[in-house]
Amino acid sequence: MGGPDAGTPGSVLPFPAVRAVQQVGFERVELLKILDLYGRMVAAGFWRDYAMDFGKDAAIFAAFKRTAERPIARIEKRPSLRGKQGMWALFGEAGQVLKRGHDLAGVLSPLERKLLKVVED
Repeated sequence: MGGPDAGTPGSVLPFPAVRAVQQVGFERVELLKILDLYGRMVAAGFWRDYAMDFGKDAAIFAAFKRTAERPIARIEKRPSLRGKQGMWALFGEAGQVLKRGHDLAGVLSPLERKLLKVVED
C-alpha cells in the first residue's frame, strides 16, 4: 500500500515541521501614522518617494526627496530594543539618530515640527 513511511492503515501522520520565516512588520495603526505623515510631507514638497524593507530584525520606512538619493528620513521599528531604549528610531539623511523612543508619535515629532515651521512662515 504505501512506502515505509506510510504507517499503519488508519494512522495519522504529522506534517514535517516547517520553519516560518520570522519578519518584523508594521501594524496597521503604525503604518497609517507613517503614511499620514508621508502624505503631508509630500504635499509640503519635502518628500517624493518612499521605500519599505521588512527583515527579521527590523521594519524600515525610508523617505526620499529624489529616488536615486539616500533617504532623507528613515523610521525603524526594532522590537528587540523594546525593553531598552525603545523599539522606534528616527534617522536623518547622514544616518544620525534624531530620536529614539517607545512611542511612534513621539519619535515622529521632529518631522511634525518641520511641517509646523512651514505653515508658520
